[in-house]
Amino acid sequence: MNFLKRFLYELQEITLLTARAFYRLKNKPLYWREIIKQMDTIGVGSLSIIFLTGFFTGAVLVLQSFQILAYYGAQSQVGRMVTFSLFRELGPVLTALMVTGRIGSAIAAELGSMVVSQQIDAMRSLGTDPIRKLVAPRIIALLITLPLLTTAANIFGIIGGGITSRYIFNLDTSIFISSVLDGVTTKNLIVSLVKPLFFGLIIGSISCYKGLSTTGGTVGVGISTTKAVVLTSVAIIITDFFLTRALQNILGIDF
Repeated sequence: MNFLKRFLYELQEITLLTARAFYRLKNKPLYWREIIKQMDTIGVGSLSIIFLTGFFTGAVLVLQSFQILAYYGAQSQVGRMVTFSLFRELGPVLTALMVTGRIGSAIAAELGSMVVSQQIDAMRSLGTDPIRKLVAPRIIALLITLPLLTTAANIFGIIGGGITSRYIFNLDTSIFISSVLDGVTTKNLIVSLVKPLFFGLIIGSISCYKGLSTTGGTVGVGISTTKAVVLTSVAIIITDFFLTRALQNILGIDF
């Protein structure tokens, strides 16, 4: 029962923090420089890890599935299979989890450090709203950059799958590209862009909440950071199930 009460309390607080962040955007200043700075940190700074994750995910998909497809004489459809897997599921989820580990932890640690060093209190005493200056820019930056990073992961994954199918299984590149184009449908693109929006909101909201609710000095910063990463990762996986089901019904996707 205590666990349930704590879960409902934290869900309420995270929701309220997110609502306040968007509501207070109507007030000036909007801190555009901070938003751009966060976009650079999240987007450009995460490209290398997204490249590696996407590339080798696509490569492993081909390694695992090519011989099975060949058994049924459908090896020419390996590109379509890779595209479906990346666009609908692996691209958005793996990108979100990578960003959670890199950016979510950094946000929680940074805000937690500001709390224990009383910088947040100093901001309030000077008349600066911490939610508008610290929380809102991070959430907005995640909402903008996570779909772009997911798209990059999808592209890198297709490239990885194409190289693997060409140089390990000797599949003609034109056949692979043709099957990839068959998998790049409007519905798949919508799924690949909608999921990261929800995941970006989850990462920003939970990480900021855990950072701002830090207690216990420097030890508390480490605890908040760990909790932020774990809770965000679990929330992404659970949300992915319900998003997938909802998008199936809304878009009429046949999986």
